[in-house]
Amino acid sequence: MKNLAKFYFSLGCLILVPIIGGVVFAPLLTPYSPQAFDFSALGSPQPPSFLHPLGTDIYGRDILSRLLYGGRVSLAVALVAVSISVSLGTFLGSMSALLGKAFDFLFMRFVDAMLSFPIIFLLLAVQSILKRPEIIYTMVIIGLTSWMGIARIVRTQTLSIKNSNYVQVSKMFGANNLWILKKHVLPNVLNIVLVASVLGMSNAIMTESALSFLGLGVQPPYASWGNMLGEAQDYFFEYPYLLIFPGMCITLTILGFNFIGEALRLYMNPKER
Repeated sequence: MKNLAKFYFSLGCLILVPIIGGVVFAPLLTPYSPQAFDFSALGSPQPPSFLHPLGTDIYGRDILSRLLYGGRVSLAVALVAVSISVSLGTFLGSMSALLGKAFDFLFMRFVDAMLSFPIIFLLLAVQSILKRPEIIYTMVIIGLTSWMGIARIVRTQTLSIKNSNYVQVSKMFGANNLWILKKHVLPNVLNIVLVASVLGMSNAIMTESALSFLGLGVQPPYASWGNMLGEAQDYFFEYPYLLIFPGMCITLTILGFNFIGEALRLYMNPKER
């Protein structure tokens, strides 16, 4: 299992390092602004060439520049959303287990109710109500609608920690729930949270791409991989590369995070080892 974990981790890094490196160093790698229009090429995208290695879109904008800068937006949205969901899910899941059966029962019924709604429709409803599909709202909404799975995992782990001898001794000496959470629960669920965070990046990127594709996520003039797909959907048969390049970025990034998440799961899980 350890060799398999190393293989998955190496494969994930092989995919993600060039993508993240290109996104981070985008200003050094792209001679064009992602919002720079070429009015002489409006409505007639140019195929890949020496001046534009990946071609231009229907507005004459350089696709390589938009992919790299769009990757910055997509990854930033995913990172903030995962930070919100992991923090909220870890805290609520652990406190649900620590506060007793009554609170735990009510909280789990609330989680079940949240999970019964298709998340994409919930996101669409919230975005439609806000009527301000800005980047920060996309980050927060994705984070606030994706914490339930982490909360259930952390709750299960906290229940086993709660019944351990060292926690019972801590309670005998007057330790409160926040102290137990800080000293005993968080150190023991850190590996689970780390794996969930990496895998959550994949889900967040996919969700952001779906929202932006539908016009409810990142809005022009900002580029993201999702809204690049949305802008090019009517030109697939004429200019297929307009969809292929952002689609490949989304697919490879999700695949890379999944490989690394699986590697961490195999490496940190004693049963797997």
